[in-house]
Amino acid sequence: MPPSLARRLRATAASMGRALRHRNYRLYFYGQGTSLIGTWLTRVAMSWLVYRLTGSELLLGVVGFAGQIPTFLLSPFAGVLVDRLDRRRVLVVTQVLAMVQSGLLAVLTISGVVTVTQIVALALFQGLVNAFDIPARQAFVVQMVDAREDLPNAIALNSSMVNGARLLGPSLAGILIAVVGEGWCFAIDSASYVAVVASLLAMHLRPQPRPAGRARFLGELHEGLRYVAGFAPVRAILLLLAWVSLTAMPYAVLMPVFAGEILHGGAHTFGLLMASTGVGALFSALWLAARRTVLGLGRLLAVAAASFGSALVVFSFSRSLWLSAPLLVVAGGAMMLQMASSNTVVQTLVDERIRGRVMSFYAVAFLGMMPFGSLAGGWLGQRLGAPAAVRLGGALTVLGALLYLRRLPELRRLVRPVYEQLGILPEIADGLGRSTNLTVPPER
Repeated sequence: MPPSLARRLRATAASMGRALRHRNYRLYFYGQGTSLIGTWLTRVAMSWLVYRLTGSELLLGVVGFAGQIPTFLLSPFAGVLVDRLDRRRVLVVTQVLAMVQSGLLAVLTISGVVTVTQIVALALFQGLVNAFDIPARQAFVVQMVDAREDLPNAIALNSSMVNGARLLGPSLAGILIAVVGEGWCFAIDSASYVAVVASLLAMHLRPQPRPAGRARFLGELHEGLRYVAGFAPVRAILLLLAWVSLTAMPYAVLMPVFAGEILHGGAHTFGLLMASTGVGALFSALWLAARRTVLGLGRLLAVAAASFGSALVVFSFSRSLWLSAPLLVVAGGAMMLQMASSNTVVQTLVDERIRGRVMSFYAVAFLGMMPFGSLAGGWLGQRLGAPAAVRLGGALTVLGALLYLRRLPELRRLVRPVYEQLGILPEIADGLGRSTNLTVPPER
């Protein structure tokens, strides 16, 4: 290898891992990464268990709905609490509760007494935990990264961590389900939470200043809603994310049907399909981690959404595993680009004072809309068949991306003053330097 190429590769690798220079983030990255492998074991095992017990596309959608609807209903309120409370403590509590949920699933399944009703109830419990965990986790990233310029890299590394687990978890789940059954997937997941709890407790964090006077709870909730609804760029990004979550993301609840009925496989096939999305998502996350600027992400997230929908449309026609798997690699990569780009742009624009509340609305857009999509996807899969349901969702996703692209020039004009103040735009960065305080954009 030529020395110049070797130097470039080392520089790229160092750039991709910039946020790992921060001790707290490094602890979190390895602890959460371990736990997320267990999380994916549970996701795959739960879907397969429901389908094995019932053979019903509709019940797959019901379980997905139960696990996600609390995020839609409660995340905005949780966001206010996240801005008021110590975020690390919130995360420790949510992780312990999630450990208990997976442990109960393991005991019920291994003992052979598990029912669909119990699965729905425990999925609902996990959804309640996630409603508080997700906005707290998103807002906590800033506290773990001392240098503001490393924030986009930390967000991208979060995505690579999630999708590295998405790659390993489903593959491992497919093997474990076939060899020892779903219950041991839940048991391993329960044990994996020890890693993330230990990493949180080992961090050395700077005290976070708390405002001396606070508005009432509902007043603070309204302040966050007013910001999200009043600043068009954030509003447009979250609306597109919500649309994609409603129309495209529910394809995942129908994967057991594709694995079993369309592709005539079993748990191994299901694990391969889920892992294929993880391969694409992981590569996309690593590519985002190597980027040094948020410029261009506004257009990228729209192109990614359109690509995600298009890949699902083509996937719905496939009857070959060796065609379906590569198509899901494309779909997973596009999905990650759209989700992570949305996260990065919103986190760059938002003021620290209301970060928890804004990220709670991000959680509503990303995960809160999925239950409705899961329920609709399960119902459409029952009525029209899984391929037709996925095909329709993909087409609607492309439509939403095109509508967002039409507004992109106006959104760029509104974002420009914020990027100028932060020193992000290259033509003025040298003069302004990088700001240490993010300012809330003017309401419009």
